[in-house]
Amino acid sequence: MKDFYKNKRILITGAAGTIGKEIVRQLYSFEPAELRLMDNNETEMFFLMEEYKNKNVFCFLGDVRDRDKVEKLTKGIDIIIHSAAFKHVILSEYNPFDVVQTNIIGVENVIRAARSNDVKYVLFTSSDKAVNPTNVMGTSKLMGEKLVTAANIIKDGISTIFSSTRFGNVVGSRGSVVPIFLNQIRKGGPVTITDKKMSRFIMTIEEATRLVLKSVTISKGGEVFVTKMPVIRIQDLADVMIDILAPKYGHKPSEIEKTEIGAKPGEKLYEELMSEEEIHRSLELKDMFVITPAFKAIYQSIKYEYPDTLSNRILKSYVSSTGKPLDKKALKNFLLENKVFEKVQENFYGGNI
Repeated sequence: MKDFYKNKRILITGAAGTIGKEIVRQLYSFEPAELRLMDNNETEMFFLMEEYKNKNVFCFLGDVRDRDKVEKLTKGIDIIIHSAAFKHVILSEYNPFDVVQTNIIGVENVIRAARSNDVKYVLFTSSDKAVNPTNVMGTSKLMGEKLVTAANIIKDGISTIFSSTRFGNVVGSRGSVVPIFLNQIRKGGPVTITDKKMSRFIMTIEEATRLVLKSVTISKGGEVFVTKMPVIRIQDLADVMIDILAPKYGHKPSEIEKTEIGAKPGEKLYEELMSEEEIHRSLELKDMFVITPAFKAIYQSIKYEYPDTLSNRILKSYVSSTGKPLDKKALKNFLLENKVFEKVQENFYGGNI
């Protein structure tokens, strides 16, 4: 991937978020000509500016709702990675019009800016919640995917390739249950589990970002890339975290209680990354699936062929409830080998808990 990104000028929206910062970190190692970072979080952008001071990284305060700002920051850019979004389900339900402004109209602004400045590649980071959405946030992400796919229809001499990538829980990120469980264990419990039957896909921040960046390099236009991820049971995650962390905070694992509180409104017991309808137009690659556009006749000029293709036919949808979950030993190894707790401490507690 280094050859692909080297000497490119890249704009990253939502650069101060968990994924955004890791995208910046990995891209910087590929020696791009310029990284333009955009976010409306002043404090986090200040820290990013200090971290990459006197380098070819430029930080801008801005919001994807501001079409003029997005337009200006896109001039001379080769690649846009659009990760700015409202992502919290409950807050989105209380503030649906704001979600539309950011997650839908914000995507439109990025598309318009990319087209007017003839950007080569645009990648939209989506969510598992876009599959059969039950809430405002998921619906807005699905609409974002549809806008990005449709942006490939009318060329008008523009060669921009628009695509999306969809992934599930990034373990240890903002919105992940790991920081919540960790803090509850630190206090001696109880650890609150929504439902014992709940399952989720998980992935590290580093791996999620790597596959986001890989998606850009193989995109043809209009696809949704779906990352392959291991499955876990939420109850197993709580048990493993209690076993590992309770002794570190002076507690016996047997003394940490677990309380089942029930799923939140709009929350699924399982995670979907590909629907039943989508499997009939999907391909399987070594480390991801590719969902091609539904209206194939419109995209006849695009050949959806990829390296490392394992199958042109998918037999079942990609849902956590049907996948074999990691056993507790494998889950423990995953958490420890990827230093998940150390990263949570650094990101959320300044290295100290």
